Amino acid sequence: MIRKILVPVRGDGKGDNVLAHAAALAHRHDSHVLVVHCRARAEDLIPFGVYIPDFLRKQLVEQSYKLADQEEAGLRDELKVLARKLNLDDSGDRIGKVASVDFVEVAGRQVDVIKRYGRLADMIAVAKPDRDRNLGKNTLRAALFHSGRPVLMCPPRPAPPETLGARVAIAWNGSAEAARALSQCKAVLRGAEAIWVLSNGTDAGPGTTVDDLTAYLDLHQIKVTVEKVSPGERIGSELLRVSAELGADMMIMGAYGDSHEHEVVFGGNTQAVVDTATMPVLLNH
Repeated sequence: MIRKILVPVRGDGKGDNVLAHAAALAHRHDSHVLVVHCRARAEDLIPFGVYIPDFLRKQLVEQSYKLADQEEAGLRDELKVLARKLNLDDSGDRIGKVASVDFVEVAGRQVDVIKRYGRLADMIAVAKPDRDRNLGKNTLRAALFHSGRPVLMCPPRPAPPETLGARVAIAWNGSAEAARALSQCKAVLRGAEAIWVLSNGTDAGPGTTVDDLTAYLDLHQIKVTVEKVSPGERIGSELLRVSAELGADMMIMGAYGDSHEHEVVFGGNTQAVVDTATMPVLLNH
């Protein structure tokens, strides 16, 4: 069961969209959404290696805290209003019974905040990185590589998703990453109404066939339909295209079978999906 979804936010304008995705999934599973505002420490904002007189340093720290307090108050009010619009209960009395939400503010580096809160969440929801503005890349990376949890990458959209996790596509190639994604995301599959396994039928690896996969899922009482995709260099784009044509509202896949650095520099299936996805993708490394 999906009991807890972590939504780390930083006041970059992307939190509303991510919370809307988390809420759509929470309503399907009666999950609790924990929104954590990662607030930079004032002392971390002072340039390193630059001499600043003690009195001026003290003033800068005090002003930074005041500005951060104002930003925190505004962000919390904004998210509370949005949560009510998304029908998330914030009373604290019905956690586990309905889709609910709570807000926490933590000072520190975002990677440390994600480590602390993400490892005891069932899922972490983050914004799709904006490469043009260089936003969100480190958040996705921290969630994928430092939490050990599935990461829901939420692309920008003009309106909140009406439903999420009802019609799910699984990208399967028999790799260790794909197997971890399958294991970590069974709760999503159990809550789905339709599930497709996307495979080219030839890349499942020694001893691992699509028939083996469907038999394994059948043991878990999870019924799937196998959909063949065309192999090729643009398999990431092909997976997204087929998922969209099938009407899936989410795709599940293992992430970064090659190293993150290798895929960013030379390209790879995961990086292609991260760069071009217009649908939510549940990633697991």
